[in-house]
Amino acid sequence: MERIIRTPVATPLSEERLAAVMAGMKLGFPVRYFPEIDSTNLQAWRLAGEGAPEGTTVVADTQIRGRGRLNRSWVSPPGANIYASVVLRPRIDPAAAPQLTLLAGVAVAELLSGRLPTGVKIKWPNDILIAGKKVCGILSEMRATAAAIDFIILGIGINVNMDREDFEPSLQETATSLKIAAGASFDRLKVISALFSCLEKWYWIFLARGFPGVREAWLRHADIVGRPIRVVFKKDAQTGVVTGIDADGTLVMKDTEGIVRRVIAGDIHLLKE
Repeated sequence: MERIIRTPVATPLSEERLAAVMAGMKLGFPVRYFPEIDSTNLQAWRLAGEGAPEGTTVVADTQIRGRGRLNRSWVSPPGANIYASVVLRPRIDPAAAPQLTLLAGVAVAELLSGRLPTGVKIKWPNDILIAGKKVCGILSEMRATAAAIDFIILGIGINVNMDREDFEPSLQETATSLKIAAGASFDRLKVISALFSCLEKWYWIFLARGFPGVREAWLRHADIVGRPIRVVFKKDAQTGVVTGIDADGTLVMKDTEGIVRRVIAGDIHLLKE
């Protein structure tokens, strides 16, 4: 896997440079680059609907309508971060599609772990944290029938070279970037290349072995088993202790009454032990 090289010089993104670092990859190529776009997920969706092959990737320098999970906005300033979406066409049951979000979390966590002075952790289901602050979000969207998947769009946003003051005041205590964590800037082209190398590795493992091939790596990076949490979904909240994730990637916890519950959706808040 290619090392991420920290550098004080930012290499501008372009379609030619991206194609050069992605050449030979099954995921990440062909690549389309946009200096500005509404959303990389939306553009990848359009291309997939027109028949774009698996692996087709959209990268943007900035997004006007960047989106996160539960229709939240994703702040997308230009010249600083990674905003990328890839078209996937896996031959899996549509019910297994959410597992691709967990797979992407493993790929990003592997990418960053060991390269930063502070620990990288996965927060179920789709965030990557550094020292408890969000550095990456993952958004997957699917078009399918009850019987088969047409395509899945997997979007990944990583805060790379933002300084603390670049974040909105409301995010400065909860969000971070690779630059803040490492104390140096990163070359986004090298980060993108290494990201898709990791993503491709775990995607093939998943296709060959299913989620069991990914589960142990997810648990290793998550560091959540045995910890008390509060799960908030819309107006409902549940409190309990995480006992693991099951064979399909659903979070499992034991609530305060000792009842084992499967958490399918919601925001996870770690509680003090």
